[in-house]
Amino acid sequence: MDDQPRSPLSPHSATPEELQERLAAERSGSPFLVYREEGSGQRIVQLPEGVNRFTIGRREGNDLCVRWDAEVSGVHAALERLGADWTLIDDGLSRNGSYVNGSRIMGRRRLRDGDTLRLGATVIAYRDPTRPSTTRGTAGAQDLTLTRPLSEAQRRVLIALCRPLRESSFAAPATNRDIARELYVSVDAVKAHMRVLSERFGLEELPPNEKRARVAGLALESGLVSPRDLWD
Repeated sequence: MDDQPRSPLSPHSATPEELQERLAAERSGSPFLVYREEGSGQRIVQLPEGVNRFTIGRREGNDLCVRWDAEVSGVHAALERLGADWTLIDDGLSRNGSYVNGSRIMGRRRLRDGDTLRLGATVIAYRDPTRPSTTRGTAGAQDLTLTRPLSEAQRRVLIALCRPLRESSFAAPATNRDIARELYVSVDAVKAHMRVLSERFGLEELPPNEKRARVAGLALESGLVSPRDLWD
């Protein structure tokens, strides 16, 4: 029960349209929650200024009503603002406990950008675009700033890499051979561009398969590649 849950912010957990919704939420400048309602798509809930307490539970009347999850208690937990930070509070009211990044909390836990909350079987991601995490080791869309713009050739490779994701968020990015075939260039040329893109995104140390997925996810999440680009 305490293993690391899959975050709703995972690059392959969302469609290009949903990634654009997240980017719009980040631009609002307020912390927000991202989750998936059973049988439905992505949901984003803002935590704007002026709101200091936000309850989560299965009972109607909670700020976030998780009615579909039988493992969530009537009033399961609450988010509470402390100064500039939000905290998750579970004072023992929940039957099955509350978890942050896979660890059960007792009482109060200060939240950081990118934290994954699990209440029952429901997984919720916490985002704070005003205080992006500096501990994730690789670039995130909210702090992705390229020191130089991409060349036209690099951008074409990036779009071709992401193109399979227009059909399904669970699709794998295009292979080097697929990209070479689409762009009428050599596989070696594609490999060279991919090395540069990985460096520009700060992902050189990731394994090759994970690197490709992360480059594609960041390109879409940051808006470097738009949904329209994938259909052109």
